[in-house]
Amino acid sequence: VQLQASGGGLVQAGDSLRLSCFSSGISFDTYNIGWFRQAPGKEREFVAGIHRGGGGKSYAASVRGRFTISRDNDKNTVYLQINSLKSEDTAVYYCAASTGSYAAAYLYEYWGQGTQVTVSS
Repeated sequence: VQLQASGGGLVQAGDSLRLSCFSSGISFDTYNIGWFRQAPGKEREFVAGIHRGGGGKSYAASVRGRFTISRDNDKNTVYLQINSLKSEDTAVYYCAASTGSYAAAYLYEYWGQGTQVTVSS
C-alpha cells in the first residue's frame, strides 16, 4: 500500500490550500482514508476521515467548518481543502488508509509520507 501526500507549502494566514493523497497498490475504493497532522513538539492528531464511498465524513472539532475532505475514486485520490489558514495549522500533514471506521483514528493501518504546511502570520 502506497500513499503519497502532496500540495503543502508556505502560505499566508487566511490563504487556502488543497492537499492531495494519491494511492497505489490497493483497491482504493475499499479503504477509508484519513488526514492527520503533527505540529512541532506535539502529538499527531486526527484531522478528517472519509468513508470509502465518500458518503460519510468526520472532522476534528478544531478544523470543522474550515477543512473539507473529499475523494475521487476514479483518480485514487483524496483531497483536503483547507480554508482560512491559521498559524496553528502549521504541521506535517499525513494521509492514511483504514479498513475500519473512518472516524476512528486508531484504526488507520497504512501511512504515507507527509507534506509540510507552513502558515506565516
